[in-house]
Amino acid sequence: MTVEHKRWYDLEPTVSLAVSLLRNSRPETRSECADLIIDYAQEFGVNIPNDIFSNFNYILKRWYDEDKHLSEALEYIKNSPEELQREIAFNIIEFLEKSETKIK
Repeated sequence: MTVEHKRWYDLEPTVSLAVSLLRNSRPETRSECADLIIDYAQEFGVNIPNDIFSNFNYILKRWYDEDKHLSEALEYIKNSPEELQREIAFNIIEFLEKSETKIK
């Protein structure tokens, strides 16, 4: 029996956890984390399509689509090789854990 995954990030449990934690974090934290994701992915040469936010391609149907910066960050993860996706996910989890510790 196979499990169908409707979301790209559900294919890898660590990435799924990181995205879930990111979704439930504060907007300011999400924005800082988006910067971290983009910088890290770019360091490893990951690119995203230039036309990703064109009127025809950009449809607001996912939870992160309302924030273009966050949407861009998640596109970087999506376009990364699997191993790099896991690395980025671990970085997200670590970042969010430190952010939560600062708040308390």
